[in-house]
Amino acid sequence: MSEKSKERSFRNSASFGKRMEYWIVGRMLKENLDVYLPLVDDDAIDAIIKRPDGTFASVQIKARSKDVGFGAAALFAGIPHVQVREDYWFVFYSERIDATWIMTSKEFFENATRLKHGANAGKFTIWFNGRRQDPQTGESKEYCLPRWQKYLAMNFDRIARVKSD
Repeated sequence: MSEKSKERSFRNSASFGKRMEYWIVGRMLKENLDVYLPLVDDDAIDAIIKRPDGTFASVQIKARSKDVGFGAAALFAGIPHVQVREDYWFVFYSERIDATWIMTSKEFFENATRLKHGANAGKFTIWFNGRRQDPQTGESKEYCLPRWQKYLAMNFDRIARVKSD
């Protein structure tokens, strides 16, 4: 791989997260949510939602590219989350599965796995997908594991309408 294509590849992957943040915020705006974007991301807040009742929710957006290795379409790893935060939400998006999961800070804390070893020790991982063989085509496919289906979201109502724990 040439230096120029390595640089282009890095720039593409490095900017993927920011592009996906804006894409998800665009979806929120299409639902008529009042969305505010912090200029600095030093508290793991990508967006702030002002609800109709005047309360605010902080949102962390995580996305996985369609280009990740097969089987890891909805694997989100190395997420720092020291403690449960009030009115703090996670929005997870898998481009390849084209699925969005929404969790409160408490739900994430209760369901994610805390890593015990390695460079990301103390950080969290959550893996929403499994893989199976399609009985008709024989092709391997990724899918949302049943235990995570309750967090699948077609819209952002949970954040906009319901105050978190």
